[in-house]
Parts: sequence; C-alpha cells; structure tokens
Amino acid sequence: MTEYGRGPGSEPWHPQDPLYGDGGWEGQQAYAGHQAAYGGRSQQQYPQQPQHGDWQHMPQPGYDGQQYPYYADQGQTPYDPQYPDQHPQPGQHPQPGHQGGWDATGTHGQVPYAADPGDPYGQHPVAYGAEQPDFYAAEDAYPPPEPPGRRRPEAEPGPDPAVDDEEEHAFFAGGGDDDEDAEPHERAGRAERRAGKGRKPVKSKKRRTGCACMVVVLVFGGGLGGVGYYGYKFYQNRFAPAPDYAGDGTGETVTVEIPKGAGGWDIGRRLKEAGVVKSAEAFVHAQGTTPGGDSIQAGAYLLKKEMSAASAVRMMLDPKSQNNVMVRPGERNAGVYQDIDKKLQLAAGTTQRIAAKEYRTFGLPSWVSSDSNIKDPLEGFLFPGSYAAAKGMKPDAVLKQMVAQAKERYAAYGLDAKAKSLGLHNAFELVTVASLVQAEGKTHDDFRKMAEVVYNRLKPTNTETNQLLQFDSTYNYLKGTSNIHISEKDINSNQSPYNTYTHKGLPPGPIGNPGEDALKATLNPTHDGWIYFVATDGTTNTEFAKTYEEFKQLKDKFNATSGN
Repeated sequence: MTEYGRGPGSEPWHPQDPLYGDGGWEGQQAYAGHQAAYGGRSQQQYPQQPQHGDWQHMPQPGYDGQQYPYYADQGQTPYDPQYPDQHPQPGQHPQPGHQGGWDATGTHGQVPYAADPGDPYGQHPVAYGAEQPDFYAAEDAYPPPEPPGRRRPEAEPGPDPAVDDEEEHAFFAGGGDDDEDAEPHERAGRAERRAGKGRKPVKSKKRRTGCACMVVVLVFGGGLGGVGYYGYKFYQNRFAPAPDYAGDGTGETVTVEIPKGAGGWDIGRRLKEAGVVKSAEAFVHAQGTTPGGDSIQAGAYLLKKEMSAASAVRMMLDPKSQNNVMVRPGERNAGVYQDIDKKLQLAAGTTQRIAAKEYRTFGLPSWVSSDSNIKDPLEGFLFPGSYAAAKGMKPDAVLKQMVAQAKERYAAYGLDAKAKSLGLHNAFELVTVASLVQAEGKTHDDFRKMAEVVYNRLKPTNTETNQLLQFDSTYNYLKGTSNIHISEKDINSNQSPYNTYTHKGLPPGPIGNPGEDALKATLNPTHDGWIYFVATDGTTNTEFAKTYEEFKQLKDKFNATSGN
C-alpha cells in the first residue's frame, strides 16, 4: 500500500487525493446520515483473492454515479520501473499508489516495509530512504482523510464576499498590523478553495481601527489647537502691542471724572469705558513713556473720543482740558464758589446760595463751631486740590467732594488731640490758626515762625500786644479784599469779630482754606521767641522780630520800600 492508500484500517482515500482511486465503502462516498456498512462495526478481514485481468479499467462507483479511473487517469504508473523484478504476489489485491508498483495480475512484488513512525495512521510502510513526498505537508496540501461517517457533500461555491470599492489608507485601515498575517491567510484560502469548503468572511478591523485613529487625531488636534490659542493670547498679553487708536480723536467730546487715588490702570479703564482710548493697556504704556505722565491728578477732564493713548495722556496733562475746580492753598470760599459757577455754567451766586442753605448736609466734622458770628460755615473745609466740576453736575456734589477731602485729611493729622497740646481748645481753632499762617506766610520757614507768633500772642502772658493778633489778613477777609495799605482810621472804626486789631484772640473761624504745608507748620511751630513780623518788601520777603524795638526797625524798612 502507498502512504496515501488504504491499509487494513477503515480510512479511505480522500476524494481529492492525487492518488485517488477508491470509490469508498459499498462503492460510494458516505453522506451525512448514511448508514455505514456492517452496521458501523469493523469490517471483517478475509483472505484476499487474486485478481487477474485488466482490473484497473473496471468501473468504480463514486459520487453521483460517476466513474473515476485509477492510475491511468491520474497520471500515475501502475508500478515503479525502477524495480522491474517486482511481481505481484498471488492472492493479494493491488493497492494503488505503492512505490513497488503493480503488474497485471494484481500481485505485489515487494515485501512490505515496516510501519513509518511518522505515519499518523500507523499502517503505511516507510518509503525508500524516507524520500517519499508527503502530499499532506506541502504548501498546497489536501486536508487529511476523514472517516465515511464524517464526510460532508461538497459545498456549493458561494459568491465572493463584497469588497469595498473605496480603498482606505493603510494607516486608517490598520494595514500595518495585518501584513504579517497576509501570506498565511492566502495559503489557507487556497487550501479551502481546493477543498471545496466555504469560509465565512472575517469582518475587517479597518473600520474600528480608522475610528480609533480619528478619535486620537481629534484629541491631539484639539489639544494642540488649545495650546496654540493660549500661547497666542500669552504672546499678545506679554509682547504684542496693546490695541490703540491713531490720531488726536474725533470731533466728539466727553467728560471723564477721575477720582482721587486712581492709578494708571483705573484711569485707563475709565477712559476706555468712555470711548476715549481703545484699551487700558495702551494708556498705561503711554503714561509710563510720557514725561510727567504719572502726575495726572484727580478731577474731570474734557477729552475727545477715539484718541490715541499718547494723545490722551498729553491732553490730560494740559490744564485747559481739565473740567476741574482748583482750590488753591489759602483761597477763600468766595473765590471757589465763583469758579464752580463758571465750570457748571450756572448763574453767578448759585453755588454760594446752595452752600449757605445746605452746608449741614455736606458732612462736616462734628467739632465744627456753630458760632453765629462765623461768616461762612464751610470756610476752611474746602480742602485745596483739584475736583471734578463738569457741565451737568450739581454744585452740592462738587462741594461735598471738597468737604470729604478736608475731613479725611484733618482726621489723619489728629487735630483734636493735638489742639490742646498747643494751648488751643479744639480742632476748629487749630484750623483757624492754620488759615492765618497760610494767609500771612510765604514759605515753609515763614509758616513755622508765623505759627509761633500766633501762639505767643494768644498767651495770657503776652504784654507786647496784649493778646491782640493785629493781622491785616483778618480785616481783608472781612472786607473781601487783599490790601496791604490799611489806614488806622478804618481799622479802629471796625468792630467786627474778624478785626483782630480791635478783638483779642482768634477770629470766629478760618479766613481761608489752609494747605498741607501750612497745616504741618501749625502743628510744628518754632520755639525761638518770635512775636513780630513785617513783609518788608510788601509781597514775598517776611522778616520777624522778638521785641518791639526790632519791630519798629522792620516797619521803617517797609515804609521806605513801599512808599507808605
């Protein structure tokens, strides 16, 4: 028997075996559900009878009644010409496919070899030199034979699985992972096609792999986009120039109020909200690069819309653009009222009438005197500075800003506590002294000496002036003038409490609005014994004396200079 032939066992040749020549048991192949011969029992072995004649041309039953020739149709020789001396032995049936060959009598001319240890069926002899080819181990090998009861009819060839016309790129199709398995799959496909067995198409992983890749691309793409966006914003905020208008603005004007204590960013935001500049950043940059840009004061500014930041800074530094009321140190309230009327474009005297009527609602300190002789209850409490006063605002709103500032500054100096240490009764008297120092002095050194003169003349022990201040400034306040040439007749005939030539002690209230410098000097006077002073040049040069004789010399000097 050949390696692929049927031995004493029950295994037949496979129908697709290249050495096929057996029609199976009972002359047919087993179908599903076919009853095996002998009732499924092993076939009994009988002595083989010699067969003569041309038996290989005898018809053999097969599938569907077809006849399958043996070796003649398979291109196989009935015996091996290499061994001409071999003859079939009597009583033995020919076994096709054996290397020893057969003769016409069906006898075998070679002694069978021992079973091949590598033969899975344990029935086939070893080929010569173990060189017999193994058709089942080759690349295009047929499947191993199956018992008749397990055989199935050949499957009808089915349609080829549909293939997508649209090709996918290898990256999205996951082709890189399938390349290594392509050749084994191709081999298996050929073997199954040759075996007539269909194979279910395996669903490709291309679609799932492509979706996964798309998700990865979107995630990383979104991350990169976010990083790029925030990087761009960081660059814009740190290095790129801030948004800004160009030019000196349009013809439309707007008033912007800048509160006290506002810094560059706060001013820039207010200007941006009013439409003056395009961004606060541009204003801050322009303010830092413009000389004097950090000296912008609180107040109301008349500006143009859509100005460049640099133009806005320059305009705010120009006093003409300021819609403010400036309270100068030592200025009387009468002058402040007039300025407010002009800025608010009100009738003359409007602000003064409102002040006289509503001053109690402006938030004055609790220690303010209620003396009926006080000419103006707000005198001394409109603190020097710049205040917003644009058209459309009310006078009381402007006055309240000034009073609030005075109240804050006086509280910061602790006037109430320091007044008593200086021989005064209360903070109100201290403000009154500061207003006198401001009105009579010219420089900081003058202020300190002038404060000592006031304190020395108010002393009960003062025998030089007998507690009379004798200041021309108080008389001028009373008259609303600023004369330096006052006759003794006018002075002696006026009995107003503000006439310090005829009334001892301090006037009823302040005679002006003292500034910071005069206020500090009032709190820190000199202690040199000064009790007299004369402006020898009539304007800026003030000289001081400790005795009456020294005072007379200064007075003569003044008369010589002024022609009095």
